[in-house]
Amino acid sequence: MQARDEKLQQIKNWIADNADIRAALLTSSLVNPLAPVDDFSDLDIELVFSDVDKYMRDSSWLDAFGDVLNYYEEDASAFADKHAMKMVQYWDTVKVDFKLYSTAQFRAEVTAEKLPEDWDIGYIVLADKDNLTEGIQPPSHQVSIIKKPTEESFNEVVEDFWWDVTYLPKCLIRGDLFYFKFMLEKIIRVEYVIPMVEWYVGSRNGWKVTTNKYGRLFKNFLDDGEWNALQDTFAASSLAQNWDATLELLHTFHSIAKTTAARMNYLYPTEKAENIMRYIKELRPK
Repeated sequence: MQARDEKLQQIKNWIADNADIRAALLTSSLVNPLAPVDDFSDLDIELVFSDVDKYMRDSSWLDAFGDVLNYYEEDASAFADKHAMKMVQYWDTVKVDFKLYSTAQFRAEVTAEKLPEDWDIGYIVLADKDNLTEGIQPPSHQVSIIKKPTEESFNEVVEDFWWDVTYLPKCLIRGDLFYFKFMLEKIIRVEYVIPMVEWYVGSRNGWKVTTNKYGRLFKNFLDDGEWNALQDTFAASSLAQNWDATLELLHTFHSIAKTTAARMNYLYPTEKAENIMRYIKELRPK
């Protein structure tokens, strides 16, 4: 993306010319070989200042890189006093997340026994004027790789799913679409379905792949039938569509959870799952 490339060069020039900046890193998706990158991928820049408070108090320096549409900031107290953040959306569609360190905060991260996750995903040193990155460990790029769950954590997701889905038909019968969407999208899909699909993909690929955040790459690892079934668990606003999506969600979760359990030699409550599916199906108004 030309606008992002030009903005990165502007930032690099500013870093080189600014004596207050002692080191800088580029991190996240643009330097992660496993991450999907497109024209809307952010710039993630980490800046190490001789006086970080000066740049936290004053945000006018953000204007040096373009017209600011909006920005959001958090001080170090939001990040266990390890760094601060200024996140900026520019009018040219480029978003830049600036992470702000003091030299002491930065060196504490560099010399830590374990590389911070944000750096283990990937980083490039843009500048180092005082050898502040000396001793930094190389990134493994393994943070986002899907990890095999313990049987306990797998069972917890399964049990929670089959309990919480019984809220869905009550919501639909009552016409309570807001609570239905809350339960389906915020709780059931995010906390149970996405992890289960991740484990399904991981178990089929030797626990050596990533599907990125919240299933962004699911389509790359599912066949057409599996992907279409997963898509059918989404619905618009009509109650009929949401009944259809609910029943498809139950069937899809049951199928992938049962298969995943078998691959890992874990037990799966087939009889309970089938009973709950039948119970919910029978509650649908004729």
